[in-house]
Amino acid sequence: MTTWKIDPTHSEVKFKVKHLVVSTVTGHFNKFDATAQTATGDFSDAKLTFEADINSIDTKNEQRDGHLKSPDFFDAANHPKLTFVSKSVKRKSGNEYEVTGDLAIRGTKKEVKFDAIYNGTVKGFGGTDVAGFEITGKINRQEYGLAWSALTEAGGVVVGDDVKFEINAEFNRA
Repeated sequence: MTTWKIDPTHSEVKFKVKHLVVSTVTGHFNKFDATAQTATGDFSDAKLTFEADINSIDTKNEQRDGHLKSPDFFDAANHPKLTFVSKSVKRKSGNEYEVTGDLAIRGTKKEVKFDAIYNGTVKGFGGTDVAGFEITGKINRQEYGLAWSALTEAGGVVVGDDVKFEINAEFNRA
């Protein structure tokens, strides 16, 4: 079994949510960790674990970040981590995979599916094996208790329910 650790300096975890129906706000988790364990070179049998520090949320707006950390959304004081543990990795075709696992946010755990593109493995600096992935998925924030909502004076939704994840991950062989 080979263990791989995410390289946070060459990886990013971002999310996107509709704002006022017509625009999109992008945020990042600046602190996160992930491990993959695999016996195959193509990651088709990988076991993945991931966690993000809710207090590291960054939407380029301190007031909004504070609101997201509050009990209206993530409730970071009581639920400081977002976690994902894979159950299966299935090759869809070529370098495209479907990763199924349990995503836990704010004390609620649900099974989700993410699409992953395996960009391959190369020798990095110092001869370390480096593997790259692009991972995408979508959840409904309401299902995780991130239920704060408001309407504009015209009746438009302030924050959309769908949250899109985009993760660019570089893993180094441990």
